Amino acid sequence: QVQLVESGGGLVQPGGSLRLSCAASGFTFSSYAMSWYRQAPGKERELVAVISSGGTIYYGDSAKGRFTISRDNAKNTVYLQMNSLKPEDTAAYYCYTRLRNKDYWGKGTLVTVSS
Repeated sequence: QVQLVESGGGLVQPGGSLRLSCAASGFTFSSYAMSWYRQAPGKERELVAVISSGGTIYYGDSAKGRFTISRDNAKNTVYLQMNSLKPEDTAAYYCYTRLRNKDYWGKGTLVTVSS
């Protein structure tokens, strides 16, 4: 079955960096777009970044210039490098893909940006 497992979250000071990973299994990873979403307390889930199967990338406004999405098809893993983190980046970060008209989400990894 499809599984998405995020890791790499934690507590970081403002201005710091984190790299999130999402390990995928149960499908042909290289054939599908992968996305990162986030949800802050009391807010709706929002798109952070998407990378297509061919490597085309889209960033949400909150990520532009600070975050980088990448994928390693040999490792079935998608990454989110986050730099210059701000307190407003505090959220649960989720990995997402859609295949065969069905949405799949990971359980999320928590990122807290605080001094």
